[in-house]
Amino acid sequence: MADIRITGRMVNFTRLTFDTHDHDAIRQQLSQMLKEASYQGALVIIDTTVEQELIALIQLLISLDLQPMAVIDGLLGDQARAIQFPVIAADRPLQRIKATREQVTEAPVVAVDSNLDTAQPDQKNMAFKPHANSHLTSYHDEILRTGQCLVQDHGDIIVNAGINSGSEVIASGNIHVYGSVRGRVIAGASGNSTARIFCHSLEAELVSIAGTYCVADDIPEHMIKKAVHIYLNDQQELEFQALQF
Repeated sequence: MADIRITGRMVNFTRLTFDTHDHDAIRQQLSQMLKEASYQGALVIIDTTVEQELIALIQLLISLDLQPMAVIDGLLGDQARAIQFPVIAADRPLQRIKATREQVTEAPVVAVDSNLDTAQPDQKNMAFKPHANSHLTSYHDEILRTGQCLVQDHGDIIVNAGINSGSEVIASGNIHVYGSVRGRVIAGASGNSTARIFCHSLEAELVSIAGTYCVADDIPEHMIKKAVHIYLNDQQELEFQALQF
C-alpha cells in the first residue's frame, strides 16, 4: 500500500495587492480592514505594484495573523525564489475600463457664516462640501466584453447590460447586473460582508462576496440562468436566492 495519498480540496485564498512599500501605512490600513472583516488567519497571496522587501512584508503579515502562502510572479518573483518561497504565475492582464458615468452620494458639511448665528435657517449661508467617506455608484451601459474589467473601489456598480465570459466586475459594495452574468463578479472586495450581488441571469465563472467565493461548478444548478440575489448568511456562506418579477 502506498504511503502517499493525493486528494483535492477547495481552499480560499485572499489576494493582497500593495501599492506602497511604507510598512507603517500597510499595518495601519490592514489593521483597519481586518477589524471590519473576518480575515483572521486568512491564507493570502502577495502581489505588489512597487518594489518591496519580501521577508519584511511576510513578517508584517504574520504579525497581523495572516498566513502568506505565495507571491504573484513579478516584482517579488526573484526575492521569493531566492528564499524558496512559492511563486504563482501572473494573471493575464485585463483591460480596466471606465464606467459610462458615476454618481456621488456624499454627506454634506454645512458651512455657516458666523455673523448669521441668530438668523433663520433659510437665511444662513450654507455650502456643501464633499465628505471624506463619499459613496460612489458606477453605471455602465454597455456589455462588458471578454478581457475587460470594471472596478469601483468606493461603492457600487450597476451594469445595465450583461458581462461576457472572461470579464470581471469588482466593487467594494454591491453589484447589480441587468443582463446575463457569464464572467466573474466580486462584491465587497474591501471586506464588506454585507455587500450583495443581483443579476438577471446567473451563468458566472465565479461569484464572490468579501473573499468568500463560488466557482461555476459549485453554483446550485437550479439557480443557473435564473434571476438571483446572492449574499452572505450568518455563517459567512454564500446564499443564492431566486428573484421573483
